Amino acid sequence: MNEQIQKIVAELPNLKNVTGVWAAVDDRFAQGDSAFPADLGIALAGTYGSEGQLWQYRSVFDRVLRLLATTPGFDNASQALRLVSSTEVAGRKLDRYTASLLASGHEPADLAVAFSGHASEELRACLVHELVLRGVDIEATPGIAGWATSPHWHHHPLGWLPLTLSDVEGCADLPSYGTGGSSHSMPYGPPDSREPAAIADVRVPSVEETTGPATATAMAKAVANWAEAYNGRIEARVFEFAEPLGVGAVPKALLALGLKCLHGAGKKAALSVDVRPPARAWQLLFAAASTGGAYNSGSFGAYGRLAAWQSMAALSRSPQGATADEVEARVRDCTWHVFEAGTKWFEQVAWDIGLAALAPGHRHLSVLAATDTD
Repeated sequence: MNEQIQKIVAELPNLKNVTGVWAAVDDRFAQGDSAFPADLGIALAGTYGSEGQLWQYRSVFDRVLRLLATTPGFDNASQALRLVSSTEVAGRKLDRYTASLLASGHEPADLAVAFSGHASEELRACLVHELVLRGVDIEATPGIAGWATSPHWHHHPLGWLPLTLSDVEGCADLPSYGTGGSSHSMPYGPPDSREPAAIADVRVPSVEETTGPATATAMAKAVANWAEAYNGRIEARVFEFAEPLGVGAVPKALLALGLKCLHGAGKKAALSVDVRPPARAWQLLFAAASTGGAYNSGSFGAYGRLAAWQSMAALSRSPQGATADEVEARVRDCTWHVFEAGTKWFEQVAWDIGLAALAPGHRHLSVLAATDTD
């Protein structure tokens, strides 16, 4: 082991801050030594990887990984892959994170090495869909197309997703990464200054709730991480009307369904409801799944894409076993509503979602609401 690396590994637990280590890594990297950050990361993982609470280790490891994975260049991509593929480091969650970093920082040609080297199948699958989200024509990319179009990995959960983006996915909010951190847009939030919904004086047919546990879980797939982490709340429910519900009657119907998220809306709290294209619903769900809520970082792009479609499939009442194309067609046939309300149920900080999908035939309304706070 390199003497400098030995010294860093030995002294790491006693450091009050790790900026000196960062500077040493940056200096070696600036001199063209892309192997040094990877070697250091592997050495640290071998010594402290099982002690996940050691903040010094987490900070330095993330720094070296980000340095390699977000700095363009074949050598840097190769060293990042060597780092995360080592036996001291490898893990599914790390693979998802690394794939997102690599796709954001490197040209597809430099990433073909992931499909010929020792990268895991999980990292490869994630990398394919991280690139798809960034508009890369996977089937025309040498070194990646062969693996991505082969049937052997289609049993993987991500194998259900198509290798091209649909129009519905055109508004994916992808993070921007750097060595010091990341940033991403948040397409949801607390109620804004829009006008309250006009509650039409129309008859709402009699209604029965038909929510089943499996359906509720599937509908909430994209926002599940909000509740798993800490403060998040989710309400996912399905209703069947005795007669077709007019699109203009949806605001009045929402107030009549006994939704917890809308308790007090229309009287004490304003309710806004807008008909929006399915792309808006997908954008909200993808952001929630991929970047997470107040206390987590989500599932990143590939699994965020999958979770968004799983929620859309359930909200649109797509049949079990439907293909991605069949789900998309069903999603397009639904009428999608985005709603906001200043009720006590919504935290009204930065993470609030209200969606209602009126299925073809207008007799089934699926409602998903989610909120989180720090």
